[in-house]
Amino acid sequence: MSQPRMSQPLSHPALSAADPELAALVGAEEQLQADTLRLIPSENYVSAAVLEATGTVLQNKYSEGYAGRRYYEGQQNIDQVETLAVERAKAVFGVEHANVQPYSGSPANLAAYLAFAEPGDTVLGMALPMGGHLTHGWGVSATGTWFRGVQYGVRPDTALIDFDEVRDLARKERPKIIFCGGTAVPRTIDFAAFGEIAREVDAVLVADIAHIAGLIAGGAHPSPVPHADVISTTTHKTLRGPRGAMLMSRASHAKAVDKAVFPGLQGGPHNHTTAAIAVALREAAAPSFRDYAHAVVANAKALAEALLARGYDLVSGGTDNHLVLIDLTSKEVPGKVAAKALDRAGIVVNYNTVPFDPRKPFDPSGIRIGTPSLTSRGLGTDRMPLVAEWIDRSVQAAAKGDEDALTVIRGEVAELMAAYPAPGLPTA
Repeated sequence: MSQPRMSQPLSHPALSAADPELAALVGAEEQLQADTLRLIPSENYVSAAVLEATGTVLQNKYSEGYAGRRYYEGQQNIDQVETLAVERAKAVFGVEHANVQPYSGSPANLAAYLAFAEPGDTVLGMALPMGGHLTHGWGVSATGTWFRGVQYGVRPDTALIDFDEVRDLARKERPKIIFCGGTAVPRTIDFAAFGEIAREVDAVLVADIAHIAGLIAGGAHPSPVPHADVISTTTHKTLRGPRGAMLMSRASHAKAVDKAVFPGLQGGPHNHTTAAIAVALREAAAPSFRDYAHAVVANAKALAEALLARGYDLVSGGTDNHLVLIDLTSKEVPGKVAAKALDRAGIVVNYNTVPFDPRKPFDPSGIRIGTPSLTSRGLGTDRMPLVAEWIDRSVQAAAKGDEDALTVIRGEVAELMAAYPAPGLPTA
């Protein structure tokens, strides 16, 4: 096998001069991201333009307040940056109001609580082991401590959301807020069904689209806009933006949402992140992004089919989006063991619980994989059988303790990755 073509680290002359130790770590991470097959569904590559925007002099500004209503002077340019991001968010997602200031997804969700509930109120969200998120009222989160969290799950026979349970719980518990969306949900979210239930019990419906925002922007997943009162999302993942977040809503909720973000939960926005969000939204409005979003889903479906053909058990039997959840019970390899072996093979995944998992969360039965990053690199459906083969060989190697096999796979992965340069990373 020929030696893989290696990418070169980005040039960071000032950083290298000031802190060579840190510069070396950054360079090592650049190399790692170039050489490995990144299958964590919440990760992606940003464009060089988004990367540059996060490192601009906008970092130097404090801008408490909103455009035209700041508590600091010198905001002539910042107001325009934030307005660009807001208007682009409204256009891309078709919403009446957008707030681009939340620091990340969890604070964005917390702002929804602050806007529409009081401490001790009941909230209804998807249980974490079933695919939900910590901030949807799970007990170990502040949202489950300050509010009364009630959880719905999935059907044992299909692993799909049990809407009979959702409706029964909503009628019984009368929650102030209902959350839909999650972190390990491989199927289309039925926003219309959630909206109907929320209206029946007079609850605020918050659609957490952090994982699927890019798919929605690209028309590869139905939008929650006609059904949800509030939409929460991160700006990275499938949207290919910086590590930030947004809250979007109907105009009638704009004041409550904005007040909850500032001054309710945070001070000055991170203006360099706002600028990068604006860039990402401009990219998401391009026709090529629709192609990208649909390619992400096509790759995920092709990868799921290839894994099924190799005898793997997939939660819900497959995927409708970017994410595949694999139950490794039948392979007799725990998820954590498999994830670490795959990492040594140059295939980056995360171990994950599966619905009704008998194992503990830190040592679960499954792994979670996704196709946003590999699609950003240009891999298509024709490469998914090879990816499935590598996963299968790695899991088998993990079962046998065969480190040599993992080393061979890592070389194969690096060679293929060299042929598909990643956005934002240089090539030799």
